[in-house]
Amino acid sequence: MTEYGRGPGSEPRHPEDPLYGDQGWGGQQSAHGQSQYGGQQHPYDPYAQQPQAQAQAHDPYAQQQYQQQPGYAVPQDPYAQQPQQPQQPQYDNGGWDTGQQSAAMPYDPQPAADPYGGGQGGYGETHDYYGTPEAYPPPQPPGRREAAPQQAPTQSPDWDPEVQPEETHPFFTGADDRDDNDDEHDDDPRESRRGGRGGNERRGKGKKKSRSGSACLVVSLVLVGGLGGVGYFGYSYWQDKFGAAPDYAGSGSGSVEVEIPKGAFGYDIANILKKKGVVKSVDAFVSAQNEVPKGKSIQAGVYLLREKMSAAEAVKMMVDPNSQNLLVIPEGFRNVDVYEMVDKKLGLKKGTTKDIAKSDAPELGLPDWAVNGKDVKDPLEGFLYPAAYPVTKETKPEILLKKMVSRANEEYDKLDLEGAAKKYKLDGPWQVLTVASLVQAEGLTHDDFRKMAEVAYNRLKADNTTTNRKLQFDSAFNYLKNQSKIKIGSSEILSNPDPYNTYYHAGLPPGPISNPGDEALRATLNPTGDGWMFFISLDGKKTEFTKTAAEHEKLNQKFKEQHGLD
Repeated sequence: MTEYGRGPGSEPRHPEDPLYGDQGWGGQQSAHGQSQYGGQQHPYDPYAQQPQAQAQAHDPYAQQQYQQQPGYAVPQDPYAQQPQQPQQPQYDNGGWDTGQQSAAMPYDPQPAADPYGGGQGGYGETHDYYGTPEAYPPPQPPGRREAAPQQAPTQSPDWDPEVQPEETHPFFTGADDRDDNDDEHDDDPRESRRGGRGGNERRGKGKKKSRSGSACLVVSLVLVGGLGGVGYFGYSYWQDKFGAAPDYAGSGSGSVEVEIPKGAFGYDIANILKKKGVVKSVDAFVSAQNEVPKGKSIQAGVYLLREKMSAAEAVKMMVDPNSQNLLVIPEGFRNVDVYEMVDKKLGLKKGTTKDIAKSDAPELGLPDWAVNGKDVKDPLEGFLYPAAYPVTKETKPEILLKKMVSRANEEYDKLDLEGAAKKYKLDGPWQVLTVASLVQAEGLTHDDFRKMAEVAYNRLKADNTTTNRKLQFDSAFNYLKNQSKIKIGSSEILSNPDPYNTYYHAGLPPGPISNPGDEALRATLNPTGDGWMFFISLDGKKTEFTKTAAEHEKLNQKFKEQHGLD
């Protein structure tokens, strides 16, 4: 240390001295020849024990004489002008104050003896070079400070017997968060601060506990999050491998029309339903289907289901058509049959739908190529597409008919009817649709449809001399008679001049005779090419096809014999 510091040795610290030794000087310089404590009488002057001659011998400033400021009439504290500086501690015989400030003594008009030589000096006449707050404390002769008696400060205990030990690890105490700069400039030991600040000690402990709680909370959250993640992935794996298949709950909402083709079984049906958004997973539907006794009896057709149904509800609806409030139009039904079905489903008077169809036909959405000639019995024939239509109590016949025509247009747009008409030399899509209606009415299977389409095209050829371009289809005659008979006498069928009688007139009838389905339509566009010219069904279950008139006549005679016809 320099001569402006504390001296050559360490300054003893008092445990309850908040100023740590010399800091009470406050930057004030005492004039030589006057007491350093502002002229106050100090009964216990640590420097009074030294002889006057010795003080003068070692004091390099003893030769300077200062005029003594004449008398102090009013007691005054020279340090009161600098409130920012702490009050200089007073010393007792032990060299340090015990922390209790004694009452200030009034200034005596007679100054005490100056241990530096007793000279008098005036404060007002001499420049104070240490009077600014930034100045260092006035220098002290080292010898005088060495002469002061040394007394070890009373040490506070390192631990509080009334307080439980705290965590010492930096992670829980937050010790690493302490500002190192505070320790650098803080000369007061922690024991002193603990003893002198009291309440601050409790606040410090609370802060440590808060940090410890936060750390435990973070650790707990990490552990819980890790366990939760492991549990989630483990459950997902178990659910995927061994758990129940994903499935919706409830009976669903909205409506979805689903068509199940022939030959479709469990997984095929489930895939169709999943693509349509009916069920959530294939496995859920197959499982529900296996649990229901009639589950495997689901037939091909069109079903009106709901979106996001449980698999069990979907199976229940598909095996019980009576639970559906649907109007299902079968393939090959005539319009007169459809009208009756609508009346019955909507609870209307018989003939109501037929009258509306006749009067509102132009407003129901027929395509431009639809023919409404004088010989056409019903312009809507062939446009009431076979499908399932939802029906409510508020449904009107005209709305329902319009939906059917719209569905027919949608399906016909998927087919190249124009191309087929050109290929087989027909008069546009209307006649292609007429051929399809005949094929639908006569055939029983897909193979029958294709062979019957070939029979129709072969008989319509201009070079056909076997039948002279007459189709000779019983289904057309039954249409005009609004009947479905197998036993038709030759005299009756050959003598009726109705335009729809293909035994009497060459070529196609004026229009369709039924509402063909998708299979009959596609068979009409893709007939066989084997040279078939005739067909006949002896029992109404199986159709026999022949290529020559002689072969056909043999089967025809057999048919007459079975049914007693002439």
